[in-house]
Amino acid sequence: MSQIVLQAEGINKSFHDPITIPVLKDIIFSINKGEFVSVIGKSGCGKSTLLYILSTMDTDYEGNLFIDGESMKQKKEGQLALVRNAKIGFVFQFHYLLNEFSVLRNVMLPGLKLGTYSEQEVEHRAMEKLKILGIENEALKMANQLSGGQKQRVAIARALINDPLIIMGDEPTGNLDKKNGEIVFNIFQELAHEFKQTLLIVTHDNEFAKSTDRIIEMDDGRIIKL
Repeated sequence: MSQIVLQAEGINKSFHDPITIPVLKDIIFSINKGEFVSVIGKSGCGKSTLLYILSTMDTDYEGNLFIDGESMKQKKEGQLALVRNAKIGFVFQFHYLLNEFSVLRNVMLPGLKLGTYSEQEVEHRAMEKLKILGIENEALKMANQLSGGQKQRVAIARALINDPLIIMGDEPTGNLDKKNGEIVFNIFQELAHEFKQTLLIVTHDNEFAKSTDRIIEMDDGRIIKL
């Protein structure tokens, strides 16, 4: 039986400024362990808003969200922060690396914050992730010495450091050229198919989406295709 990693049950979201505008309407779906799922739709259809709710960063919604079988609805901010750090890895359009730190240290930071392992063990795990992504030779460089494609690979390594239940991406190839975009896609595919990593990626790139295991298509705040 497939393990459900994430489940959205009747999620509704409105903005109230100054009038009420519905943004998400009755969102219902689930994602199984090891699935590589993309979310597509026209700009303004609500896909990024949905990702913020699914990642527990936005708690102002109706309905329920389950991560690893646990409801997120009644949790306090401190509890949600722990869920985010332990169970969700994030990859954004911009890598958000800290230039004052080395590549290795950037990857280690969420692991040090979680505090499950010693600093020495976190460093070892960070090197393992960099090896998977083929950039272990850049470990001691400063983040600002890397190319854009390398930086995004470091961001993926950082997202993997705590062995998250799910990786969520918001346009992770949107700032890359075609070649680097393909490299990042191939990394995601390898993570899903070889390492059984669950991935939920919001993208405007239909070519990217077509090659994922499943496409969730949105229009005007609703899911129109699962």
